[in-house]
Amino acid sequence: MGHWKDLLRLDRGRTHHRMQVERRRLLPAYATDEAQPSESSKEIAKVALRLKYQIEQVVCCDVEEGLLTDPNSRIITDDVVKTAKNAGGEEYQACVVYCLLVCLRWFQIQSSIELWDADLHEVRAVACEVISKRIIESEPNQDYLLKHILLKRYSIYVEGVETDPANVIERSVDLHALRIISSAGYQKCIQYLWRGWICQEEGNPTNFVEYHDKGETNYWAHFHPDRMRTPLYQNVCQILFSLLYLALYTAVINSVNPTGDLDVAECILYGMTLAFICDEVVKFWKVGWNYLEFWNAFNSTLYALLTISFILRVVALAHSPSQHDAERQLFNKLSYNFLAFSGPMFWMRMMLYLDSFRFFGAMFVVLRVMMKESLIFFALLFVVLAGFFQAFIGMAQVDSDIPVSLTRPIIQGMANSVMQSPEFEIFQDFAFPFGIILYYIFNFIIMIVLLNILIALYNSAYEDISSNATDEYMAIFAQKTMQFVRAPDENVFIPPFNLIEILCLVVPFEWWMSRAQYAKLNDVVMGIIYSPLLVLTAWLESRQADSVQWNRRHGEDDEDNRQEWEFVAEDVDFDLDDAWKEEVQQSTPDIKLNDTTMEIRQLREQIAMLNELVKKLDEGKNASGRAADGGN
Repeated sequence: MGHWKDLLRLDRGRTHHRMQVERRRLLPAYATDEAQPSESSKEIAKVALRLKYQIEQVVCCDVEEGLLTDPNSRIITDDVVKTAKNAGGEEYQACVVYCLLVCLRWFQIQSSIELWDADLHEVRAVACEVISKRIIESEPNQDYLLKHILLKRYSIYVEGVETDPANVIERSVDLHALRIISSAGYQKCIQYLWRGWICQEEGNPTNFVEYHDKGETNYWAHFHPDRMRTPLYQNVCQILFSLLYLALYTAVINSVNPTGDLDVAECILYGMTLAFICDEVVKFWKVGWNYLEFWNAFNSTLYALLTISFILRVVALAHSPSQHDAERQLFNKLSYNFLAFSGPMFWMRMMLYLDSFRFFGAMFVVLRVMMKESLIFFALLFVVLAGFFQAFIGMAQVDSDIPVSLTRPIIQGMANSVMQSPEFEIFQDFAFPFGIILYYIFNFIIMIVLLNILIALYNSAYEDISSNATDEYMAIFAQKTMQFVRAPDENVFIPPFNLIEILCLVVPFEWWMSRAQYAKLNDVVMGIIYSPLLVLTAWLESRQADSVQWNRRHGEDDEDNRQEWEFVAEDVDFDLDDAWKEEVQQSTPDIKLNDTTMEIRQLREQIAMLNELVKKLDEGKNASGRAADGGN
């Protein structure tokens, strides 16, 4: 019992091991007082413990991962999957997949603590993914799968405290469970969320409901500001505003004002920067440190450079407008230098919004993993640089023949070595012979050892991701979708429109208006500012509704798109063509059997035939014997 209590305590505490294995939350799932779990969290925790016990018995020793992931696995059999589905009984059957994700995280925690059994716990975590995927793909009721298994939020009970409610879609993204994310049912749910066919309930964003007007062909039924909650439309808006942001920067940097005055393009550029900064600050305030990632740090660096450029411009404007004012010219020049310095980041920022396309999405995953792998290199590099820099500085202080400080040349020479362009002239007569010897050793460590380690890490990261690029793309697409779905604001004001929300809605109206009146005012404002896009989206959705109606009339799924072979298939029915159907069945091999099993089965058939032949020979011999005895 002590072991179970320790394990449950880990689920509550914010320990170092938990931070290692639990993926960061993208955005909070509306963690408000109203977001209470609809099921008994204590019973759900018991279901998770039952599943953990089952997996520990099924995977009782360290096995190869391929034995679990094989579709015809002799370990994860149909009986094992059926037993797992029964762990919650009739009442808690829908939460089994969620509980398997809880077990997956528990096994990851154990693998980081119990290093002697790390491989075993990692294999058990894989078993959780495999069973979850098979449960999702074997569920025949799509409505039940989407609403109760994948999108319904559950909590577990840990030492008198309920964990934050979460659903399978969110937890799979947080834990980077690729096998679950790549399952057909999961991807269908993500597509429904991306298109807005499943959306958050009005007034209760913790609950997901179906968009009932997706089959409505009336144009005005789709012209509503709430449709801007759709991740697809939000992504389009972000791309459009990013292109506008880039165009404004191009116009500003190519039209320098010698007088230092702010023109219209610069005012709009800095205004949009303020909107982006406010958006980042609000999300960081609501989410906390878990919101920080590579792209947030990248964008924050860009916004910081633009803020410095704007402050320097304001300082320049505070001086005399005369062109002969040296200080005004100096600050004006510095402002434009900071603005020009941020140019590459403006273009690289566009990559953030291209990951919804498959080619870019897969490549961004590779780059992200490479950046993480390079942290090992930079950690080693920092230690090596610090040690050699201290040695060179010490030599410079001891050598009295050096008339000037060599701090800057030493730093430049070491930096050039890292960039594979060493400068031996600086250290040739530096504290001879110690300086040049030490510099040779430094170059050997940097250029031969550390850089080759970095190349090996990059090769390993590329091979790992490229071999699984499709699943990684689906994972990053699901992550992007959840960033929109789990947004902490019910009213979608995409930057720079968030300035309108702050200045024209929140400050003057939110503090005294009723909730209903304020929501209606938000709808009116959103309808006005998004009207150009809503005109297009309403037309597209009304056209899409025709396809939905056609699919429903023919008994197909709403999202089904007819392919060219399906038009011909209307005139062909293989159920009536018995001759061809029987011929195909006779010639179709059983791919579920491997070569060894097939040979054993053939051997059994041959032994059975041999037994029959021997039996017939015995019967014939006995019959001949009886006939001979009767003749005598």
